[in-house]
Amino acid sequence: MSHFSFETQHTDGHARAGVFHTPHGPVETPQFMPVGTLASVKSLDPEDLSRLGATMVLANAYHLRLRPGDELVRTMGGLHQFMQWSGPMLTDSGGFQVFSLEGLRTIQEEGVEFRSHLDGSLQQFTPESVMRIERNLGADVIMQFDHVVPGQSPHDLAKVAMERSIRWLDRCRIAFDELQATDLSAPTPVQALFPIVQGGIHADLRRASAQAIRNAGDWVGYGIGGLSVGEAKPDMYAMLDVVNEELPTDRPRYLMGVGFPEDLVEGVARGVDVFDCVAPTRMGRTGAFFTSTGRRSIKNAQWRTDPEPLEVGCTCAACTRFSKAYIRHLFVAEEILGLRLLSLHNVHFLVALMRDARAAVQAGTFEGWSRDWLARYHSRKTAS
Repeated sequence: MSHFSFETQHTDGHARAGVFHTPHGPVETPQFMPVGTLASVKSLDPEDLSRLGATMVLANAYHLRLRPGDELVRTMGGLHQFMQWSGPMLTDSGGFQVFSLEGLRTIQEEGVEFRSHLDGSLQQFTPESVMRIERNLGADVIMQFDHVVPGQSPHDLAKVAMERSIRWLDRCRIAFDELQATDLSAPTPVQALFPIVQGGIHADLRRASAQAIRNAGDWVGYGIGGLSVGEAKPDMYAMLDVVNEELPTDRPRYLMGVGFPEDLVEGVARGVDVFDCVAPTRMGRTGAFFTSTGRRSIKNAQWRTDPEPLEVGCTCAACTRFSKAYIRHLFVAEEILGLRLLSLHNVHFLVALMRDARAAVQAGTFEGWSRDWLARYHSRKTAS
């Protein structure tokens, strides 16, 4: 697909530094994507994202289907125009959100019926309807509709979900190809469909999923789903090792919903190129912030008179202008600016972390850099 390409510029072990080319511009990898679930990265303006160096943003098909509606977004020119973000975008299919509605949804081979978490109305997602929703939203990269199960699911349940995801992928591809050929007035006429590797924490299922996806078509890139959903971190890393052996090395790999600093570094070491997670803004809204020696809470009394920034040497707009004492005051006083500053810092921290990882790969020093970085980050386990 000429509108999309991926070039690996440097490697260091399994870690890669590359460029993913999309209709809305290039994405240097490894890259962290801020999550704009409802076409907004919570508390941050698109210009904030550009200034801190983010190049690709994620939005969610489930949430935007329910509010304000994918057809309205299309009428407004698609997500890029609607939210005034000119760079590359990706939309998740909503599979995780639908399957998290325990007690409110019914799974059948045709698709999933569920009750809206907003008003209780009955909704249905099928592979075909999700392709139409994501077409209307107009992101560059769209994800297949898949069956997601908890991370510690037994082998039989994970197998059912993995095999259903493969069958749904075939239906997604047929619908996607038809829309690409006939719906020429879509906000982004040429999109890329990513399949999603499933299989829980079972190596044989992960291998089978990756192999079936490879055999099903020539994909622009690959998603790795069903991780960071309750399983232990060593299990997640083990599954990344398995998948790394099975996926083509000349296409980007996207690890879905993973965004804690240590997991990004471990993921890059296992061949992952792109990440996303709501964690940096969610944590920011509750007073937590990332530092190079672990997570901290701005609510702690020790910061009451601290004149230092959140992280010495950080170049984000929060750290270059404000002290921990001031930001703590904002939280204690319940001022909105406090959560905005922490959210900005946390997103900046992850984007900058991936920029540093890229530089280490380019320099051929990633193994030593990552080992030292993880040792420092884990040096103080308890947030304070």
